[in-house]
Amino acid sequence: MAGADIRLNGAEKHFGAANVEIVRLDGAEKHFGAVRALGGVDFHVGPGECVGLVGHNGAGKSTLMHMVAGTLTPDSGTIGVHGAVEDNYSVSRAQQLGIRCVFQELSLCPNLSVAENTRINHAALTGLGWRRRAANLIAAKLDEIFPDHGISAADIVGDLSIGRRQMVEVARAFTVTRDRLDLVILDEPTSSLDAHTSGQLLAFVRRFVAGGGSCILISHVLGEVLRNADRIVVMRDGKVVASDAAAAFDRDRLVAVMGGAEAHRKSAVQAAAKAGASPLRVRARPAGQMDGKDLVACAGEIIGLAGLAGHGQTDLLLQVFAGAARAKAGIEVTAPVALVAGDRQSDGIFPQWSISENIGIRSLSRLRNGLLISPRREAELADFWQKKIGIRTPDMNNNIFSLSGGNQQKALFARALGSDAGIVLMDDPMRGVDIGTKLEVYDLVREEASRGRTFLWYTTETEELDNCDHIYVFKNGRIVANLTRDELTEEKIIQSSFGDAA
Repeated sequence: MAGADIRLNGAEKHFGAANVEIVRLDGAEKHFGAVRALGGVDFHVGPGECVGLVGHNGAGKSTLMHMVAGTLTPDSGTIGVHGAVEDNYSVSRAQQLGIRCVFQELSLCPNLSVAENTRINHAALTGLGWRRRAANLIAAKLDEIFPDHGISAADIVGDLSIGRRQMVEVARAFTVTRDRLDLVILDEPTSSLDAHTSGQLLAFVRRFVAGGGSCILISHVLGEVLRNADRIVVMRDGKVVASDAAAAFDRDRLVAVMGGAEAHRKSAVQAAAKAGASPLRVRARPAGQMDGKDLVACAGEIIGLAGLAGHGQTDLLLQVFAGAARAKAGIEVTAPVALVAGDRQSDGIFPQWSISENIGIRSLSRLRNGLLISPRREAELADFWQKKIGIRTPDMNNNIFSLSGGNQQKALFARALGSDAGIVLMDDPMRGVDIGTKLEVYDLVREEASRGRTFLWYTTETEELDNCDHIYVFKNGRIVANLTRDELTEEKIIQSSFGDAA
């Protein structure tokens, strides 16, 4: 069997070197100017292994994975693949050696179809009929990973929701034509997926690994890593600080080893003290709702929106946002509104602007000095929220892209919370954000709610709903359940999501 190639679960396996590590990095270092991103990291992945990689934003995870994927070259150290040291490692070389990567910031071309995006990864798809073969290839893999996905290979990617774009990106990484497939890096693969589709993906990952493939799973949802990884590697400040079998960790140990956040006791402001005693902030009826089930939010309440992704939660938030500016049927809004977008790259940040400018854009009337914006007032607002929310940067005048993903999201929260908005709409804003940042934001949301601010919070992470007073579950653009926090269980949300009543 030495050197024999056989196909298993869509991946070519070379069992002649079954015991050779897929990839190994020894002493990998990387600096960006004066910033040390990696400080002598040793890392490896074996065949048939799922390695969970965790750490706060800025811990060095993405830099390390860029090296494995061939998009970054280490300043020092070595990279070995299939037992041989690589001197001129690159993306194309990694592809030839069977290594693929799904990065957190999606790389699909929005103006191309799903089939055309698949062709980009497969040079073997040439000649007459390549578009049909590409369509069949991606459709089969989507069917395998995400049954009932509802995506056509002819769909233009820019017209898809962010969740469906993520499904296409993941499925594309597992398609196989001429090049072998041994290792897939999944960087926050479920960050835009609901609980149901996340479960489908992680079940497929387990099947892929059981068939001899390997995966690196990066996720800030620690339960996903604990349940699906064989081994867990923890990074902090550009170094590996722990590596052990997944069974040796629990959530509290992971959080403790990551540093910067102690095990967090969930506590949400109880609605009972506020219900009926606070003024109405929002009453909203989804466009397709005919049975009188309205979303109601009073001052100081945190209202959760749950259910499968794409079933009307974001649409309702946008209806409320529009209702603050002009009257809309079925929407009552009694205070100024701010929105924290989940897709920060497309809908949140202004990429050419500084951090300060990105924070101040929602507060222009307060920052004016005559007809112009006062740089002093803008800087004071940004500096206050830098300290309040812990934005990690040496200079708030730096471009917004100088921040890590988690700190970019903090800047969007600072924009909303630093404004005059009495209602804050949150469109799954914590996707891809590390556990430490999440805990800081949760505390901040509860603090602001105690001062009378109202939050409407759509999230695909069930754990986050524990911070809410009431939870409305959506299905097909309608509210199908209204749960108090005491009634909340993942089973009830899933049952409501697939049924028509609580």
